[in-house]
Amino acid sequence: MELKSLINNALKKKSPDELIAVSKKSELKKTLNVFDLIVLGIGAVVGTGIFTIIGSAIQGGPESVGAGPAIIVSMILAVVACVFSALCYSEIAAMIPVAGSAYTYTYATMGEFMAWMVGWILMLEYAIGNITVACAWTGYFVQLLKGFKHILPDFVVNFPMWLRNDYRFMFAYCDKYGLDPHSQMPFIFDKIPFAINLPAMVIVLLLTILLVKGVKESTRFASVMVGVNMFMIISFIIVGSFYVKPGNWVPFAPNGFEGVFMGAFLIFFAYIGFDAISTTAEETENPQRDLPIAILGTLVICTVLYICVALVLTGNVPLGHIDIQAPIAHAMRAVGMDWFAGLISVGALCALTSVILIYQLGTTRILYAMSRDRFLPKSLRLIHKKYRTPHVLTWISGIIVILCTFFMDLSISAELCNFGTFTSFIIICIAVLILRKTDPERPRPFKVPFSPLFPILGILTCGGLMLYSMKFLTTSSLYFPLWLLIGFAIYAGYGYKQKRLEEKQRGQRRVKPKVEVQTK
Repeated sequence: MELKSLINNALKKKSPDELIAVSKKSELKKTLNVFDLIVLGIGAVVGTGIFTIIGSAIQGGPESVGAGPAIIVSMILAVVACVFSALCYSEIAAMIPVAGSAYTYTYATMGEFMAWMVGWILMLEYAIGNITVACAWTGYFVQLLKGFKHILPDFVVNFPMWLRNDYRFMFAYCDKYGLDPHSQMPFIFDKIPFAINLPAMVIVLLLTILLVKGVKESTRFASVMVGVNMFMIISFIIVGSFYVKPGNWVPFAPNGFEGVFMGAFLIFFAYIGFDAISTTAEETENPQRDLPIAILGTLVICTVLYICVALVLTGNVPLGHIDIQAPIAHAMRAVGMDWFAGLISVGALCALTSVILIYQLGTTRILYAMSRDRFLPKSLRLIHKKYRTPHVLTWISGIIVILCTFFMDLSISAELCNFGTFTSFIIICIAVLILRKTDPERPRPFKVPFSPLFPILGILTCGGLMLYSMKFLTTSSLYFPLWLLIGFAIYAGYGYKQKRLEEKQRGQRRVKPKVEVQTK
């Protein structure tokens, strides 16, 4: 009987009507329009994919081979997988315009336990993914400083490596060049290495303060960053096209299908942007109309930009010479345009800044929804009296990212983020199928065409890329189940008990006191 009760509780769902009713009481301020949402989407999708991940996808990494010029095919494959998921996101976001994204949608379709696990996976996407982006920001910041070597003092341009890298990198660097670690970084008590990524920590801190001030203010800032980013990308496409050498596209697919599939997996890192749009549903003025337009509009714009950049980049630089850390800026240096490479670094900094901002926004909104459902302490969802933002959660998420920059391996964090993205996309497709069956009469401002075919294709494409990559990414393939196990332990030890306590308190409030009638 106890086991049956546990299972029934874990499968308890919240109806869409209940979720929408709760969201209408939300203290979050509705300020976002469709333009704001598209800015958030482009800011999250374009920056990381074009300025960092594309180099690794072309060249390959420690545990994977690169796609080479066939990265274009990888992008098309990733976009095909994204199209089905984006359509599913559009339907369910318009139908249930509530903060929390995939977490909330799962609660309405698969129950309490799966909702918690999806929320935990989304934390992997946003918080861990943000570490990768913040550290990439440092790389471009250092490159930008080097452009001022004749203007700024040397101690600014070439500030110590232990102030811009984590201790893992410092040990690997010392091992590669045969250096003594004690000569390259300080040690606490002569035993504990001390190395911090100071620029990454500072930018996360500044953006956390901005997010506390308000989502509209943050979106305006992101609009400026995205505007500079788009100008630089389009400039690179136009200028770089004059230096394209078709001979650089041969061999087109040096590592065959394996390289193409792994390239598609890596480039998927950038597509969290779709989820980020849906996390702001409760702060959108007209979510039923604006969310689908923003999600699909972001997909179209980003796809065109990705393919154009990939064609120019692989046409400018021979395979094997493409830089992994700053591929676009390096491509301009390779054709003798150092001044333009400096401008590209400015655009990259703007792009990565907007990504960090949007990832932080997504993290706090998902945590806010989970706290509202009592999976997390009630005190965490406090709203700032002046700015009307969840300031406690905003500070917590920012501090977590700052602390994790001390010890997280960047390549593994990016791969883990990808596993989380694929998983959440698959669950969204499943949620649409479930709601079509269990609630067919509910109004749908947007409907996925050719259902159930398109949602099923979304499950198969995302699942296939994820399973295929697990054959090669052995380290992150072990860490991902470990992350899920930790999430299960937190639910069993805290979340489940809090939900039952909430139900008990709600039941007590509903019980009316009996009135005794006295007779003479």
